[in-house]
Amino acid sequence: MALVNILHMTTGHEDSSYAKNSLLQETVIQKAIPCLNHTIKGIASRDIFLDGCFKIADLGCGSSRNTLLVASNIIDIVIEVCKENNHKPPQFQVCLNDLFGNDFNNLFKLLPEFYAKLKREKGENVGPCIVSAVPGSFYGRLFPDKSLHLVHSSFSVHWLSQVPEGIENNTLNIYPAKTSPPNVFQAYAKQFRIDFTNFLKLRSKEIVRGGCMILTFLGRSIADPTCDDNCSLWEQLAQSLQDMVKEGLVRESNLNSFNLPLYYPCVDEVRDAIKNEGSFSLDNLTVFQVNWDPQDTDYTNTNDSIDLGQKHGRNTAKHIRAVTEPLLTSHFGNSINVVALFKKFEKHLAEHLANKKTRYFNILISLTKNE
Repeated sequence: MALVNILHMTTGHEDSSYAKNSLLQETVIQKAIPCLNHTIKGIASRDIFLDGCFKIADLGCGSSRNTLLVASNIIDIVIEVCKENNHKPPQFQVCLNDLFGNDFNNLFKLLPEFYAKLKREKGENVGPCIVSAVPGSFYGRLFPDKSLHLVHSSFSVHWLSQVPEGIENNTLNIYPAKTSPPNVFQAYAKQFRIDFTNFLKLRSKEIVRGGCMILTFLGRSIADPTCDDNCSLWEQLAQSLQDMVKEGLVRESNLNSFNLPLYYPCVDEVRDAIKNEGSFSLDNLTVFQVNWDPQDTDYTNTNDSIDLGQKHGRNTAKHIRAVTEPLLTSHFGNSINVVALFKKFEKHLAEHLANKKTRYFNILISLTKNE
């Protein structure tokens, strides 16, 4: 089955759902607010939306409250910018995009509260705000030519359009790992170049001249693809699957044929792709780290105690399950004991964090559509 029909976050409101395990994404969204502020001021200075309709797209929006948090943040900033420039706030059109399996119904149920809060806090200071869903892959066209002022995407662009081809020899791994053959690293890097270039090309058609994109996605801190912030997390999940193979709970052939469709680029790969595609100017590129467990606020220690490692491992496993369970059950079938798998994963994470506290490395970029 095509990836576009499989990839989505875990739906519903159970303890393992994305709706209950998206604090990491919220943390990253809040980190991007200063960049959003600066970018929207730049758009306003070019007079391309003032007194009209400000059109926003949130790509890979997900299905939790974070989605409307992004819209709220953008609206707040636009209204403040208009106030500073003695302009009447524009109308707003907010387009929420994700793949077909996304739980859009959950988002729709949140809209009455969103509209009520907007009216309560802004009153007559804001024009109409129209929210709509646009299902589909952002590796294809989504919007008419020159129809958007701002494209936002958080924690989505590291997902690839497909698993790279020619990596059948990545046995017992599910992602480029320290033990992966060189061709696996090359195939993943090539797929990212193809996909990110295509993403930029498509958005350049949909964004007005002088419009902007703000993208936050996972990356790695150095060029070496075997570094810990690229490999370690997924090596622990691969080890958990290997444990299940040894116990006869998963077929080794199924493990050997499973690879994740995501890639963590280094900064140079991102810069080179933007430069070579040519449609956008890179206004800003910043990086920041976030602990695997978003509830963990300790950025001083380089390893956890045993007790803290168990706690952080448990929270991290819940977050990863919310993101990967549909992919796992699609490949391994409903016979896989997901609860048992993530119990093993939790244990491996705790052991890893007690030895070395690895963190997510995030890349935040702001781009302006060229003249």
